[in-house]
Amino acid sequence: MSVIAYIGIGANLGDRAATIDAAVAAIGLLDGVERLAESALYETEPIGPPQPHYLNGVLAVRTVLSAPELLRALLEVERRLGRVRIDAERNAPRTIDLDLLLHGESIWREAEVEVPHPRLLDRSFVLVPLLEIAPTLRHPITGNLLNSCGSARADSGIALWRPARPLDTDPERHQRSHDLSKGSS
Repeated sequence: MSVIAYIGIGANLGDRAATIDAAVAAIGLLDGVERLAESALYETEPIGPPQPHYLNGVLAVRTVLSAPELLRALLEVERRLGRVRIDAERNAPRTIDLDLLLHGESIWREAEVEVPHPRLLDRSFVLVPLLEIAPTLRHPITGNLLNSCGSARADSGIALWRPARPLDTDPERHQRSHDLSKGSS
């Protein structure tokens, strides 16, 4: 059975937009994953130590993968795009950050997987792009509409950087992005 999942995407090092575009393309090439919608990109101030501003967005996908399987695949995409995770450095700068926000209406609380994302309701840089592509979503635990959350306001410290675009269906571009995500030239 397939579900719709939502993935938060962010980057604040290197060519942020190019890395996000490569991540979106790589996610679309995952077995058992179909890209459905991509939000605009928003520039946001970082949380934590002084560092460059982020670009953030959200991708909706249809998937037959379980939440743990999808999260493992997302972590592999991050790794191929140069992300090095250091557990002690929460909120550190990063080349790419892929967070599994929602996986259908499922609730996962395991050592490696927490869905819905535990900080989903606190972050306008996630809620604004999420609600742009899915304005009537409800939180799987509370049942409340996400658009009623105070963090969902578009004036909450984020600025539109690039409007939403139609999904790219050019197979050659997908292959180039796939090659990039594998570290090829």
